[in-house]
Amino acid sequence: MGASILSDFGAEILIPVCAVIGIAFSLVQWVLVSKVKLSPGRESVNNGSGAKNGYSDYLIEEEEGLNDHSVVLKCAEIQSAISEGATSFLFTEYQYVGIFMVAFAILIFLFLGSVEGFSSKSQPCTYDKSKICKPALATAAFSTISFLLGAITSVVSGFLGMKIATYANARTTLEARKGVGKAFITAFRSGAVMGFLLAANGLLVLYIAINLFKLYYGDDWSGLFEAITGYGLGGSSMALFGRVGGGIYTKAADVGADLVGKVERNIPEDDPRNPAVIADNVGDNVGDIAGMGSDLFGSYAESSCAALVVASISSFGINHELTPMLYPLIISSVGIIVCLITTLFATDFFEIKAVKEIEPSLKRQLIISTVLMTIGIGIVSWIALPSSFTIFNFGDQKAVKNWQLFLCVAVGLWAGLIIGFVTEYYTSNAYSPVQDVADSCRTGAATNVIFGLALGYKSCIIPIFAIAISIFVSFSFAAMYGIAVAALGMLSTIATGLAIDAYGPISDNAGGIAEMAGMSHRIRERTDALDAAGNTTAAIGKGFAIGSAALVSLALFGAFVSRAAISTVDVLTPKVFIGLLVGAMLPYWFSAMTMKSVGSAALKMVEEVRRQFNTIPGLMEGTTKPDYATCVKISTDASIKEMIPPGALVMLTPLVVGIFFGVETLSGVLAGSLVSGVQIAISASNTGGAWDNAKKYIEAGASPHAKSLGPKGSDPHKAAVIGDTIGDPLKDTSGPSLNILIKLMAVESL
Repeated sequence: MGASILSDFGAEILIPVCAVIGIAFSLVQWVLVSKVKLSPGRESVNNGSGAKNGYSDYLIEEEEGLNDHSVVLKCAEIQSAISEGATSFLFTEYQYVGIFMVAFAILIFLFLGSVEGFSSKSQPCTYDKSKICKPALATAAFSTISFLLGAITSVVSGFLGMKIATYANARTTLEARKGVGKAFITAFRSGAVMGFLLAANGLLVLYIAINLFKLYYGDDWSGLFEAITGYGLGGSSMALFGRVGGGIYTKAADVGADLVGKVERNIPEDDPRNPAVIADNVGDNVGDIAGMGSDLFGSYAESSCAALVVASISSFGINHELTPMLYPLIISSVGIIVCLITTLFATDFFEIKAVKEIEPSLKRQLIISTVLMTIGIGIVSWIALPSSFTIFNFGDQKAVKNWQLFLCVAVGLWAGLIIGFVTEYYTSNAYSPVQDVADSCRTGAATNVIFGLALGYKSCIIPIFAIAISIFVSFSFAAMYGIAVAALGMLSTIATGLAIDAYGPISDNAGGIAEMAGMSHRIRERTDALDAAGNTTAAIGKGFAIGSAALVSLALFGAFVSRAAISTVDVLTPKVFIGLLVGAMLPYWFSAMTMKSVGSAALKMVEEVRRQFNTIPGLMEGTTKPDYATCVKISTDASIKEMIPPGALVMLTPLVVGIFFGVETLSGVLAGSLVSGVQIAISASNTGGAWDNAKKYIEAGASPHAKSLGPKGSDPHKAAVIGDTIGDPLKDTSGPSLNILIKLMAVESL
């Protein structure tokens, strides 16, 4: 077999060191962002980068220096309003989620502990009857602990991300006065803070948990890693509520603000006279940042856990080879270092000078991180794995070489890149698909909707092939372990992926603040350019999340099937077939719930906004302030109330099916929901992203074609706004929550 080159001690040091470097790097970025002052006073222009952008930048903006004082104060005031709104929402949400968490933890403990009638005696192992394993009660206790650990880590990472985003949004607006490059760097840096904190925290907590559990489990590795799976379950169950709750919140506010403000009253998007405008900006942070953070953390925790469970019953676990056992964690730690280098390319090596350089720079991030990571995986596979080993494959052991495992990870990594690029092609207004959608607005909203839907369905084709090929390759090389590490490969550059993803909402907020603070037209143009690029990167981030969710849930499905000792799932047996049908229906049921929640919450919001416009005197003239707090409250109440039913649907389905209909039907349900969920999720998020950017394309009027579609307020523009409003719940509520549905059901069944 041969041992691995990297010693066990080396692996034990490498992982925490990389995690600590990641945390340190994110703190450095945070310090750099905080250098932008939010207190009035003549800013020192030349902060060390005088050579690159000397004073010339400042002279253009000199006319805005007249009301400098009041603008800075106003930005600070708006920022604190957004920050307060977001914090109070998350605290309310976490109170409800906390109750749920404790209840679910007790459930897990009872279910797992009751296996041997709560015996605290040791018992023969599941896979090897000759050895004695730890009692079921211990596994139950440790699984519950790791569930709570995962849940808390998920909540903390979402919360920190939100704090950083609300900290950075006004700073981005102020930097936009100096030029688009400065604003880009501020927004991107704060995105990086979140990405690195999340990746490093997730890795560090998991690593510490494994080492602490080891003190009790000793040599019983399969028991140890089975208890660790709770970590992934905790991460994802929190993500579900964060995603659904946040998604309903943000879209209720957004749709309400758009319909009354832009369509009825003809005022700009983030006009301070619009009562729902603060709620809208709060929503961007709660849904897109806190939700997305927990979501990707969940995928990341689950793919690590799936890989570890399979490895623990393969030769790594049986022969107690620690370094290859920790291979999934080593990949992630190398990923942090790779992303660190990649981030420097965006912030330090290249300077952005013009608007058209924003998107290429973000795309470059993806390419650089993927190429570097491929090299990184190659090195890791060479030093951390023995030259040949065996992987558990439905009851027997399959011999695998280390280069085959390298290919598994690499194929996942590149599939992620392909999904990212296809998404970008279909949602960016630099390419023909979105321009065609914008063009169809000439004949009204109906054609716009038809074109948008068609675009979304069409955009499923290539990503599905990419996922299919990576599944085929990785499964034929290394069975279920291969699929788990392919998912990890897709998520290995999570820090960069999250950075470009969190960048979107931050620049969206920056635009809103510029509008509300009454800054000049030129600044709004810059923040809009940042925002349009941000829409595309957000779609790319969702593509990654969906692709990795598909692979992760397949790996979990595999672990479930091997654990439940089913060697084949026969589609022709009625039990399995009805499971497939019902499973394929679940994503539709779930989407229906979330869409309807957004619709009813938006209805309340529209009524409230109309009421304020009609009853508050001097509101349209801008002499009195609207009542922002009521709108924030409507969104909060609606989302907290409405996130329970969809959550319950996902959490209860596996329990009900498993208990009443048995394991075979459950395996059918899992397969069905995976197959239909991925398609809906991809098409929903791409359709929504395309409509949003078609609207921005018309508004920016950058090309002759866009100009011909008219300024803001023209008929094509109104049609585009309607499309964008329909697309909002698709791309920010239903689409992204579906990938959690897929993963969560699988990990819970396991």
